Amino acid sequence: MRLDLPIKKLLLNQVDWTLFLFILPILGGGLFVMKSFTGGDMNFLTTFFGKQVIWIIISIIVFLACSISDFRILKRTKVLVFLFFLFTILLSFLYIAGSKIKGAQSWFDLGSFSFQPVDFMKIILVLVLAKYFSRRHIEIAHFKHIFISGLYTLIPFTLVMFQPDFGSAIIFFFIWVGMILVSGVSKKHLFLIFALATIAVVCLWIFVFAPYQKARIMTFIHPLTDVRGSGYNAYQSVIAVGSGGLLGKGVGYGTQSRLQYLPEYETDFVFAAFAEEWGFVGVFIILFAFGAIFWRILTLSLVGASNFEMLFGMGMAILIASHVFVNIGMNIGLLPVTGVTLPFMSYGGSHLLAEFTGLGILMSMHRFARSAHPDDMKNEFLGI
Repeated sequence: MRLDLPIKKLLLNQVDWTLFLFILPILGGGLFVMKSFTGGDMNFLTTFFGKQVIWIIISIIVFLACSISDFRILKRTKVLVFLFFLFTILLSFLYIAGSKIKGAQSWFDLGSFSFQPVDFMKIILVLVLAKYFSRRHIEIAHFKHIFISGLYTLIPFTLVMFQPDFGSAIIFFFIWVGMILVSGVSKKHLFLIFALATIAVVCLWIFVFAPYQKARIMTFIHPLTDVRGSGYNAYQSVIAVGSGGLLGKGVGYGTQSRLQYLPEYETDFVFAAFAEEWGFVGVFIILFAFGAIFWRILTLSLVGASNFEMLFGMGMAILIASHVFVNIGMNIGLLPVTGVTLPFMSYGGSHLLAEFTGLGILMSMHRFARSAHPDDMKNEFLGI
């Protein structure tokens, strides 16, 4: 019992239970969608609902275990280099032994379950960039830091781009840009890079791309222009979201999903399936919960023991926000369909484990939080 008491105290003090409570309705929303399409005579362990329940339990256990662990070892450069190198090797090995699912060779098939290493690589990239920027806080305005941090990001970006996993490549890009913006890197230099990139894209569009190549790019960017072809999924998703109305059609009455007009209702389009059954009220609850999660993560990051913890917290917020933005954007037809999951809601074990592991690390770092005025820490963090 004596050994249990410190653990209980750590869990009570370490875990931000407010953040955890706001995750629950999002988890529940995904489970409701999966349960509504589960037949009563089916084996619990073979359904999306049953498997997701198991993954949620495992992920929460991992979250609590990480919360009471000491992750100050992640401040060591050698440890982060090892983790970055290890998952770079895993991403490279996918080209040899990976399984192709939905057109992307990004999974290791381990029999009863599959593992997608890119989800953990996103957490590791946040850690690596947090370490890099925190060590160069005084000289952060130098142009070279945009270039060097871009090289760190370019490695996993390139590996997943050719799988091809465009969704994860976009998330890596958002993580890099987001962490540059909050780290204090010169915005003038960043603007210069984007200006040059824009000019390069315009020149390619005018002088290099053939008409059929332009048509393919436009269809990818605006899938609703080809509703009978590549834009079919996005079109059905928009219909599902719009048909939900104010209160939704009710659990189990989502016609778009039940009649199989809406594909991948449990993963890519879980938001659309949920919106059809729960309506605007349900969507508002989910978006409010996500907003509260961002608020709690940012609050925790502002009391980090050092710039490393603060940057990691900001990076986690950027990572989750990027997934939410891209997934919901493609569900309502504003962004291309890229296969990006909705955090805590989409079916799958890899992304759940990665998300809860990242938040568990953040909880662990909170144990060594410093007490200072939030405005002072914000000014230091942003280099004002």
